[in-house]
Amino acid sequence: MIVLPVRQLQFDQLAVTVYADNATLGRAAAVEAAAIIQAAIAERGVANLILATGNSQLTFLHSLREQPDISWPAVNVFHMDEYVALPPGHPAAFPAFLRRHLIDHVPVGAFFPVPGHARDLSLACHGYELLLRAHPADLCCLGIGENGHIAFNDPPVADFDDPVWVKVVTLDEASRRQQAGEGHFPTLEAVPTQAITLTVPALRAARQMLCIVPEARKARAVRDALLGPISTSCPASILRQTPHCRLFLDLESAAEIL
Repeated sequence: MIVLPVRQLQFDQLAVTVYADNATLGRAAAVEAAAIIQAAIAERGVANLILATGNSQLTFLHSLREQPDISWPAVNVFHMDEYVALPPGHPAAFPAFLRRHLIDHVPVGAFFPVPGHARDLSLACHGYELLLRAHPADLCCLGIGENGHIAFNDPPVADFDDPVWVKVVTLDEASRRQQAGEGHFPTLEAVPTQAITLTVPALRAARQMLCIVPEARKARAVRDALLGPISTSCPASILRQTPHCRLFLDLESAAEIL
Protein backbone atom coordinates (compact mmCIF):
# COMPACT_ATOMS: atom_id res chain seq x y z
CA MET A 1 0.00 0.00 0.00
CA ILE A 2 1.40 3.38 -1.03
CA VAL A 3 1.52 5.92 1.81
CA LEU A 4 1.70 9.51 0.61
CA PRO A 5 3.76 12.17 2.41
CA VAL A 6 2.49 15.63 3.21
CA ARG A 7 5.78 17.24 2.12
CA GLN A 8 8.80 16.26 0.05
CA LEU A 9 12.04 18.17 0.54
CA GLN A 10 15.68 18.02 -0.51
CA PHE A 11 18.69 18.97 1.60
CA ASP A 12 21.90 18.70 -0.44
CA GLN A 13 21.93 15.03 -1.57
CA LEU A 14 19.37 13.85 1.00
CA ALA A 15 15.72 13.31 0.03
CA VAL A 16 13.33 14.02 2.91
CA THR A 17 9.68 12.98 3.14
CA VAL A 18 7.37 14.26 5.85
CA TYR A 19 4.29 12.29 6.96
CA ALA A 20 1.26 13.32 8.96
CA ASP A 21 2.10 11.29 12.05
CA ASN A 22 4.33 8.61 13.53
CA ALA A 23 2.10 5.71 12.50
CA THR A 24 1.93 6.85 8.89
CA LEU A 25 5.68 7.39 8.81
CA GLY A 26 6.27 3.86 10.14
CA ARG A 27 4.04 2.31 7.49
CA ALA A 28 5.64 4.29 4.68
CA ALA A 29 9.16 3.34 5.75
CA ALA A 30 8.15 -0.31 6.13
CA VAL A 31 6.68 -0.43 2.62
CA GLU A 32 9.90 1.06 1.22
CA ALA A 33 12.07 -1.31 3.26
CA ALA A 34 10.06 -4.32 2.11
CA ALA A 35 10.57 -3.37 -1.53
CA ILE A 36 14.34 -3.00 -1.04
CA ILE A 37 14.57 -6.32 0.83
CA GLN A 38 12.60 -8.20 -1.79
CA ALA A 39 14.63 -6.67 -4.63
CA ALA A 40 17.84 -7.88 -2.99
CA ILE A 41 16.40 -11.38 -2.55
CA ALA A 42 15.27 -11.45 -6.18
CA GLU A 43 18.74 -10.40 -7.32
CA ARG A 44 20.97 -12.56 -5.10
CA GLY A 45 18.73 -14.88 -3.10
CA VAL A 46 19.46 -13.15 0.20
CA ALA A 47 19.06 -9.75 1.86
CA ASN A 48 21.30 -8.35 4.60
CA LEU A 49 19.57 -5.87 6.88
CA ILE A 50 20.96 -3.57 9.61
CA LEU A 51 18.39 -2.28 12.08
CA ALA A 52 18.29 0.37 14.77
CA THR A 53 16.60 0.03 18.14
CA GLY A 54 14.86 2.51 20.41
CA ASN A 55 11.33 3.74 20.96
CA SER A 56 11.35 5.87 17.81
CA GLN A 57 11.68 2.72 15.71
CA LEU A 58 8.64 0.91 17.10
CA THR A 59 6.01 1.93 14.54
CA PHE A 60 8.43 1.04 11.74
CA LEU A 61 9.41 -2.35 13.19
CA HIS A 62 5.81 -3.30 13.90
CA SER A 63 4.79 -2.32 10.36
CA LEU A 64 7.78 -4.13 8.87
CA ARG A 65 6.86 -7.45 10.44
CA GLU A 66 3.35 -7.11 8.98
CA GLN A 67 4.52 -6.63 5.38
CA PRO A 68 3.07 -9.56 3.40
CA ASP A 69 5.70 -9.84 0.68
CA ILE A 70 8.97 -10.28 2.59
CA SER A 71 10.63 -13.69 2.28
CA TRP A 72 11.94 -13.60 5.83
CA PRO A 73 13.92 -16.89 5.74
CA ALA A 74 16.18 -15.21 3.17
CA VAL A 75 16.89 -12.20 5.42
CA ASN A 76 19.96 -11.85 7.66
CA VAL A 77 19.52 -9.28 10.42
CA PHE A 78 22.31 -7.27 12.02
CA HIS A 79 22.01 -4.31 14.36
CA MET A 80 24.17 -1.31 14.97
CA ASP A 81 25.07 -0.99 18.64
CA GLU A 82 24.93 -2.58 22.07
CA TYR A 83 25.89 -1.68 25.61
CA VAL A 84 29.02 -3.19 27.07
CA ALA A 85 28.48 -5.73 29.86
CA LEU A 86 24.82 -5.27 30.67
CA PRO A 87 23.66 -7.91 33.19
CA PRO A 88 22.48 -11.05 31.35
CA GLY A 89 18.81 -10.86 30.47
CA HIS A 90 18.58 -7.10 30.99
CA PRO A 91 15.45 -5.85 29.14
CA ALA A 92 17.30 -2.80 27.75
CA ALA A 93 19.73 -4.95 25.75
CA PHE A 94 19.32 -4.11 22.08
CA PRO A 95 19.24 -7.73 20.85
CA ALA A 96 16.40 -8.34 23.31
CA PHE A 97 14.59 -5.26 21.98
CA LEU A 98 14.82 -6.55 18.41
CA ARG A 99 13.67 -10.00 19.46
CA ARG A 100 10.62 -8.56 21.23
CA HIS A 101 9.60 -6.30 18.37
CA LEU A 102 10.68 -8.21 15.24
CA ILE A 103 12.73 -11.42 15.47
CA ASP A 104 10.19 -13.32 17.59
CA HIS A 105 7.45 -12.48 15.08
CA VAL A 106 9.03 -13.36 11.72
CA PRO A 107 11.18 -16.36 10.65
CA VAL A 108 14.41 -14.57 9.72
CA GLY A 109 17.23 -16.58 8.21
CA ALA A 110 19.81 -15.47 10.79
CA PHE A 111 20.19 -12.87 13.52
CA PHE A 112 23.69 -11.63 14.39
CA PRO A 113 23.72 -9.65 17.68
CA VAL A 114 26.48 -7.16 18.46
CA PRO A 115 28.69 -8.96 21.04
CA GLY A 116 28.36 -6.73 24.08
CA HIS A 117 29.47 -9.45 26.55
CA ALA A 118 32.69 -10.50 24.87
CA ARG A 119 35.73 -10.94 27.11
CA ASP A 120 37.99 -9.37 24.47
CA LEU A 121 36.07 -6.37 23.15
CA SER A 122 38.71 -5.44 20.57
CA LEU A 123 38.60 -8.93 19.09
CA ALA A 124 34.79 -8.91 19.20
CA CYS A 125 34.65 -5.62 17.30
CA HIS A 126 37.02 -6.94 14.65
CA GLY A 127 34.99 -10.14 14.35
CA TYR A 128 31.72 -8.26 13.88
CA GLU A 129 33.36 -6.07 11.24
CA LEU A 130 34.47 -9.18 9.35
CA LEU A 131 30.92 -10.51 9.58
CA LEU A 132 29.51 -7.29 8.16
CA ARG A 133 32.03 -7.24 5.32
CA ALA A 134 31.20 -10.86 4.49
CA HIS A 135 27.49 -9.94 4.32
CA PRO A 136 27.34 -6.53 2.58
CA ALA A 137 24.27 -4.69 3.79
CA ASP A 138 21.49 -4.15 1.29
CA LEU A 139 19.65 -1.85 3.67
CA CYS A 140 20.49 0.06 6.85
CA CYS A 141 17.51 1.41 8.80
CA LEU A 142 18.66 3.93 11.37
CA GLY A 143 17.41 6.77 13.53
CA ILE A 144 18.82 10.04 14.84
CA GLY A 145 19.46 10.55 18.55
CA GLU A 146 18.44 13.62 20.49
CA ASN A 147 22.07 14.81 20.35
CA GLY A 148 22.30 14.10 16.61
CA HIS A 149 24.02 10.73 16.93
CA ILE A 150 23.63 7.90 14.43
CA ALA A 151 24.07 4.50 16.05
CA PHE A 152 26.19 5.39 19.11
CA ASN A 153 28.41 7.77 17.16
CA ASP A 154 27.91 10.65 19.58
CA PRO A 155 29.45 14.06 18.79
CA PRO A 156 32.55 13.47 20.97
CA VAL A 157 33.49 10.19 19.24
CA ALA A 158 31.98 10.38 15.74
CA ASP A 159 34.45 10.18 12.85
CA PHE A 160 33.18 10.46 9.28
CA ASP A 161 36.38 8.74 8.06
CA ASP A 162 36.73 6.20 10.83
CA PRO A 163 39.30 3.54 9.85
CA VAL A 164 37.30 0.75 11.52
CA TRP A 165 33.70 -0.39 11.10
CA VAL A 166 33.03 -1.39 14.72
CA LYS A 167 34.46 0.11 17.91
CA VAL A 168 33.98 0.60 21.64
CA VAL A 169 32.87 4.11 22.61
CA THR A 170 32.23 6.06 25.78
CA LEU A 171 28.66 7.30 25.69
CA ASP A 172 27.86 11.00 25.73
CA GLU A 173 25.74 12.01 28.73
CA ALA A 174 23.02 13.22 26.34
CA SER A 175 22.73 9.72 24.90
CA ARG A 176 22.57 8.20 28.36
CA ARG A 177 19.88 10.69 29.41
CA GLN A 178 17.87 9.76 26.33
CA GLN A 179 17.98 6.07 27.27
CA ALA A 180 16.81 6.84 30.81
CA GLY A 181 14.16 9.23 29.49
CA GLU A 182 12.75 6.55 27.19
CA GLY A 183 12.23 4.33 30.23
CA HIS A 184 14.85 1.67 29.47
CA PHE A 185 16.70 2.38 32.75
CA PRO A 186 15.38 3.67 36.08
CA THR A 187 18.04 6.37 36.49
CA LEU A 188 20.85 8.00 34.56
CA GLU A 189 23.35 6.23 36.81
CA ALA A 190 21.95 2.86 35.74
CA VAL A 191 22.72 3.51 32.06
CA PRO A 192 26.04 1.93 30.98
CA THR A 193 28.86 4.30 30.12
CA GLN A 194 30.28 2.25 27.22
CA ALA A 195 28.89 0.61 24.13
CA ILE A 196 29.97 -1.11 20.94
CA THR A 197 28.83 0.73 17.81
CA LEU A 198 29.02 0.47 14.06
CA THR A 199 30.93 3.50 12.87
CA VAL A 200 29.72 6.07 10.36
CA PRO A 201 31.55 4.45 7.41
CA ALA A 202 30.00 1.07 8.30
CA LEU A 203 26.49 2.53 8.30
CA ARG A 204 27.04 4.38 5.02
CA ALA A 205 28.47 1.27 3.34
CA ALA A 206 24.94 -0.14 3.04
CA ARG A 207 23.58 -0.08 -0.49
CA GLN A 208 20.55 1.87 0.69
CA MET A 209 19.65 3.65 3.92
CA LEU A 210 16.33 4.67 5.44
CA CYS A 211 16.55 7.09 8.36
CA ILE A 212 13.37 6.96 10.45
CA VAL A 213 12.90 9.89 12.83
CA PRO A 214 9.49 10.60 14.38
CA GLU A 215 8.55 12.56 17.54
CA ALA A 216 8.85 16.16 18.71
CA ARG A 217 11.86 15.39 20.93
CA LYS A 218 13.90 14.84 17.74
CA ALA A 219 12.97 18.17 16.11
CA ARG A 220 16.07 20.05 17.24
CA ALA A 221 18.42 17.28 16.11
CA VAL A 222 16.64 17.18 12.74
CA ARG A 223 17.05 20.93 12.39
CA ASP A 224 20.74 20.76 13.25
CA ALA A 225 21.30 17.85 10.85
CA LEU A 226 19.57 19.52 7.92
CA LEU A 227 20.25 23.23 8.44
CA GLY A 228 23.52 23.31 10.37
CA PRO A 229 27.06 22.62 9.17
CA ILE A 230 28.04 19.12 8.04
CA SER A 231 30.11 18.32 11.09
CA THR A 232 30.61 15.69 13.78
CA SER A 233 29.05 18.21 16.18
CA CYS A 234 25.85 16.74 14.71
CA PRO A 235 26.86 13.35 13.28
CA ALA A 236 23.55 12.93 11.41
CA SER A 237 24.49 15.88 9.21
CA ILE A 238 26.63 13.50 7.13
CA LEU A 239 23.40 12.10 5.72
CA ARG A 240 23.20 15.23 3.54
CA GLN A 241 26.20 13.81 1.67
CA THR A 242 24.66 10.34 1.41
CA PRO A 243 22.57 10.16 -1.77
CA HIS A 244 21.51 6.56 -1.15
CA CYS A 245 19.72 7.61 2.05
CA ARG A 246 16.13 8.79 2.54
CA LEU A 247 14.98 10.58 5.67
CA PHE A 248 11.45 9.90 6.97
CA LEU A 249 9.98 12.52 9.32
CA ASP A 250 6.57 13.20 10.83
CA LEU A 251 5.12 16.69 11.35
CA GLU A 252 6.42 16.77 14.92
CA SER A 253 10.03 15.91 14.12
CA ALA A 254 9.95 18.24 11.09
CA ALA A 255 8.53 21.17 13.02
CA GLU A 256 11.74 23.24 13.01
CA ILE A 257 12.47 22.84 9.27
CA LEU A 258 9.02 23.54 7.82
